[in-house]
Amino acid sequence: MQRFARLLPFAALVLLAGCSFGPTSSNVATGPTLTQPGATSGALISAPAEPVAPTTVAATAATTMNDVTAFVDAGVIGRLTSKDKSEAASAQYNALTFGRPGAPRAWSGDKGVVGQVTVGPFVRVNNIDCRDFTHAVTLSGGTFTKKGTACKDASGTWTVS
Repeated sequence: MQRFARLLPFAALVLLAGCSFGPTSSNVATGPTLTQPGATSGALISAPAEPVAPTTVAATAATTMNDVTAFVDAGVIGRLTSKDKSEAASAQYNALTFGRPGAPRAWSGDKGVVGQVTVGPFVRVNNIDCRDFTHAVTLSGGTFTKKGTACKDASGTWTVS
């Protein structure tokens, strides 16, 4: 009987070790990466209405112009390429929607154009989520900075107020 009692813990360990070689699953959710959706009218950055395949997002971004005029210094808008605007809009949307306060979200465009977006904490005003932002764009050795407040409406669209 003592022999059986001594082997019982060992047998339990062997059985549990066998579980580690079976099929595994993860508690981490996977899905499409959020990137800037297609262009919208005015100075809006919108969330996609439903999950979009990455190839669809890339095709949309390549065929439309992203309007970031309200989020970027006016002195630099005319000097940005469509890729620059797309990258700036994507960084702006992701920073506003998911960014940690004070943590910059960097982006890079064509021919050495770079930028970064830094956001403040969420502030709820009249049931509307708002955040302060700073968007800096560097090109040709100069840095152009725009500061403002963006608010998100019920449809997920960010506008500068």
